[in-house]
Amino acid sequence: MPTAYTTAFKKKVIQRYEKGASIKSLSEELNVAQSTIYSWKKKFCTIQTPNRTYTPKEFDAVCRRLEKLEHEMEIIRLTGYLDKIPLQKKLASLEELYRKNEHQYSVHELCEALGVARGTFYNHILRRADRSKQDEEQTQLMLQVRQIFDDSEQRYGAEKIRVKLSENGINVSKKRIAAIMQELELYSVRSDAKKQFQRKQQAKKQNLLKQEFLAEAPNQIWVSDITYFKVKNYYVYLCMILDLYSRKIVGWRVSRHMSTNLATTTFKHAFKDRGMPQNLIFHSDRGSQYSSNTFINLLQQYNVKQSFSRTARPHDNAVAETFFATFKREEAYRKDYTSEQHFRKSVEQYILFYNETRPHQTLNFQTPQAFEEIFTARFIENTCSNSDPE
Repeated sequence: MPTAYTTAFKKKVIQRYEKGASIKSLSEELNVAQSTIYSWKKKFCTIQTPNRTYTPKEFDAVCRRLEKLEHEMEIIRLTGYLDKIPLQKKLASLEELYRKNEHQYSVHELCEALGVARGTFYNHILRRADRSKQDEEQTQLMLQVRQIFDDSEQRYGAEKIRVKLSENGINVSKKRIAAIMQELELYSVRSDAKKQFQRKQQAKKQNLLKQEFLAEAPNQIWVSDITYFKVKNYYVYLCMILDLYSRKIVGWRVSRHMSTNLATTTFKHAFKDRGMPQNLIFHSDRGSQYSSNTFINLLQQYNVKQSFSRTARPHDNAVAETFFATFKREEAYRKDYTSEQHFRKSVEQYILFYNETRPHQTLNFQTPQAFEEIFTARFIENTCSNSDPE
């Protein structure tokens, strides 16, 4: 009758084998057939790899799984789907995977999976990095050109601004500065200075608020501003319009371009949504988006009085600045935005919360929406009372 050996005994024999004992010596010592020990070896001898140690059963399972995955990959390749995906889409997907899983997948693995040459992928990453750096440098240069132009009271042209930048250690060409000035709609004193002055006097940049941030009713005074945020490797710009009476955000837009179109589009939608109010004052800083001929003419077309903050006086537009500070603290700085769409959705949700849920200290801890509703109810009540016959 064959001897029955316990599993523990079998494993102990194999452990001795793994430590250096030969199967022949173990057979003679334990009086166990060599063929039997060989069968135990197949069952219990561990398999060592660089990453971990497997039992034969575990290793067989891994091999079966690997074979299945190889078949699946072969099917995917045979369909030709990967070849139909545009290269730029592949590169964008690989870049996102690489940034999120840098320590999990190597570049070699990522590129091989989608059939992209590693050199092509590296060139894509470097170009994106260069573009992001250039965009950031261009934004900073535009701000500096604008500041020097305003400090000179709109007198300096491209050459004088180039000299001023050079004094600060920033060396750029006159041609580049001229292009920036054209984009920002900055025009220095020219031979027709008198005509230019007279034209600008027609839309003189007066500060009608003078830091008096109070209104007696909705749609009397709106304030506006634009700020920017970095999303991944590019900037997005948020323009918002706020009603001073209720502190309600009545209009907002997000764009990748800090242009006059951003300001005009935001205003047009807000003006329409609020019933095209009359006797409205619109206040902002002196940014080129608000001081451009296009925006000035738009407000004149709607009979809206325009008010400007003084140069380098952020407190002249403190309510708008405060909203952006609150938005950044309560929302933007708590998020890691993955796309322009992600940022836009975040802005939409926060403004809904700000208008309808968040209590406002200036409004005796009422929400902007509730504060406006109270005004509307009182207005209707007073109108009805005045219209009742005696």
